[in-house]
Amino acid sequence: MAQWQELLQLDSALQGRVSQLYELKFPREIRHCLSDWIESQDWDLAAVDESKAGTCFHALLAYLEEQWNRSVQQNYILQGPDFLGFKNYLLTHFQDEPLNLAIVLSECLKEEKKVLASASEAQGCSRPAMEQKWRELDNKVEELRRQTSEIKKEIKSLEALNENLDYIQKKLARPKNNVGQRDGLAKSYAFVEDECLKRVNFITKTKQLVLQQIVNILNLAKQIIETLTAVELPGWKHRQQMACIGSPADTSLELLQKWFTNVAEVLQHVRQELQKLQDQGNRYNISDASDLPGLPEIEKFTLSLYTVLLSNALVVEKQPIMSSLAHRPLILKTNVRFSVTVRFLANLPEFKCVLKVKPVFDKDVEEAKTVKGFRQFDFTIDNSKILDIDTPERGLVAEFGHMSLKETKVKTKGPTESRLGVTEELHMIKFVTEFQHAGLKFDIEASSLPVVVISSTNQASSAWASIMWCNMLSTSELTNLSLFVDPPPLTWQQLSQVLSWQFLSVGKRELDEDQLSNLRDKIVDDPDDLVHWQTFSKNENAWIWINGILDLIKRHLVDFWREGFIMGFVSRDKTRLLLKEKPNGTFLLRFSESMKDGAITFSWVHHSNSESYVHSVEPYNKKELLITSLPDIIYNYNLKDGGDITRNPLLYLYPDIHKDIAFRRYYNSSKTSTSKEKDGYVLRRPGHLSDNPSPPPSPPQEKVIMDMDTDMDTSTCVTNAIACIEDQQLVQELFSEFLDCPPSPTFCTNEEMLINLEQYCFSM
Repeated sequence: MAQWQELLQLDSALQGRVSQLYELKFPREIRHCLSDWIESQDWDLAAVDESKAGTCFHALLAYLEEQWNRSVQQNYILQGPDFLGFKNYLLTHFQDEPLNLAIVLSECLKEEKKVLASASEAQGCSRPAMEQKWRELDNKVEELRRQTSEIKKEIKSLEALNENLDYIQKKLARPKNNVGQRDGLAKSYAFVEDECLKRVNFITKTKQLVLQQIVNILNLAKQIIETLTAVELPGWKHRQQMACIGSPADTSLELLQKWFTNVAEVLQHVRQELQKLQDQGNRYNISDASDLPGLPEIEKFTLSLYTVLLSNALVVEKQPIMSSLAHRPLILKTNVRFSVTVRFLANLPEFKCVLKVKPVFDKDVEEAKTVKGFRQFDFTIDNSKILDIDTPERGLVAEFGHMSLKETKVKTKGPTESRLGVTEELHMIKFVTEFQHAGLKFDIEASSLPVVVISSTNQASSAWASIMWCNMLSTSELTNLSLFVDPPPLTWQQLSQVLSWQFLSVGKRELDEDQLSNLRDKIVDDPDDLVHWQTFSKNENAWIWINGILDLIKRHLVDFWREGFIMGFVSRDKTRLLLKEKPNGTFLLRFSESMKDGAITFSWVHHSNSESYVHSVEPYNKKELLITSLPDIIYNYNLKDGGDITRNPLLYLYPDIHKDIAFRRYYNSSKTSTSKEKDGYVLRRPGHLSDNPSPPPSPPQEKVIMDMDTDMDTSTCVTNAIACIEDQQLVQELFSEFLDCPPSPTFCTNEEMLINLEQYCFSM
């Protein structure tokens, strides 16, 4: 199977990771429509060979031209992919630098493989045991099919025996006028009648054996159905549950669909063969009903197994998800479109376009009656869908692609203040269908995982904390939607796992033991290693800070986090301990512990007068990284040693990687190229300049060890000017002006502030 097709079978969380790979790099639509052609090229070689990159680029353009001409000939322009638009995009963005296209596709294809590998390894050490268990179950299902095939042959043979015996008996029943006059003929008739009686006995015994074999088949089917409904299906639902909150679990339904379909097919055949046995008895009048003991009970047993199997065959394959939060399913916003996919695992042709599935919000939810102020919602439009064949898996699927919610106001007496916050209120979507086939009629339901309905995007972060918490607490389908009325705590082991998954989902790399240890020291204050909901999520505590860092990584630092360049979670004390024995210029990258919205700083070591000094630059936030990338900041960073002499103090990324080896491929080429002239001017290189914080080597002076994040990114005069301002709110206002933030109306404008700074600097 093509790599892209395998990715399409993953759950929404993992597909969200794939989607992030192409964000701002390459159109996902082109990757999808040209998947086979793209995967047939050697982009790894093209990424290091400009000639090969050019060849691949022009081959891609030729292929798009060919596909465009074909769509024109087939009059398929509007229905098919926009091949001409694809070609124009490639010419606009990569015609001058085809090597960049090769690098992008090479990296993306490698990351796709990592996603697939992580999905297949999701179960870790238990994977081989699971695969062994699945092989055993697969063998049982195959044995069930084999035995059913043998029964069909036996009953077909019984049909032939009955037909032959019926013919002979009808011959014997004719008038025997001359039989008494001819002794030999009379003996022959007697012999034939005796043989017919023996055949009747043989047929009767064979029917009884066949019935016993059918009972054996049904008993085996019962074992398999119990395994499917009590073990495998709940196991898949739990893996899907974990995948929704970031786990790289395998949520493919291929095996379950195969087993459900095969067992349903066997039970259908058993019903048909039982009917044939009954028809044979009625047609040939050779034996009475007493020759088929227990036949009604066997039919009833078959129907009960069939009902149990099909009642569990409807599943929510892809949980509710908004496209704007592709990596965070189960968060829904009122009046914003979201999608869900349901699948019927018993994929038999006779069920195609027969089952109509209707979604119902909060069906039979007791919390709507018992929890004070519990909000109520409904769908904006009727979303009923017919289960139809999809591609490429050929399963029975209903895709709800345009669902949205509206709040319905309910009149209540007395105060309506809820016991739950908006982001702590859990809801559920049920999908209901009525099964009617071959005399059977019953309802089938499938439920989504609990969802949180928000009214503002600002609530998404808190809502995701609730989704993680409730799913880590429940190992099966959660039915207690009032869980946050009195939320149980999580163990640190549970919380650390789900936090690590968040970094894997966003940054393609989990947290290591050192990072988790640092987080534990900041979060856990319970002697039993428990983390309480209020501690984790309330009053701008741990989750707000962690979520800000996740957003920072997603927007600006994915490549560097994935490569392991960012140490991230390391305290100031640990930073000094790690760097003090390292050579001059060794630095590490860590996240700010004080800025809740996510910021990153670098700390470096400088040795002077036999002393080691560790300095940290003021953290860079998202707005600053939007203007200048982290590698360019590192490359252009300079210290002012006095006069006009500057130097870059950053030489080796911890532990001993030269910064250019780590970051060269991420540098902005216009900033790292050697000086050239343009329009008669020598190009200047933008820089990030700080005064040297280290004490002069002689005479000895008071040591200035920077043990906290300090401003290292402003000129001397601006630093001194700000130092003279006693009002800290004004300091913040000045910096917000530099970051293009809206000024506070109570303070000076941009122009007034710059004039004041200029006057202060010139007066020094």
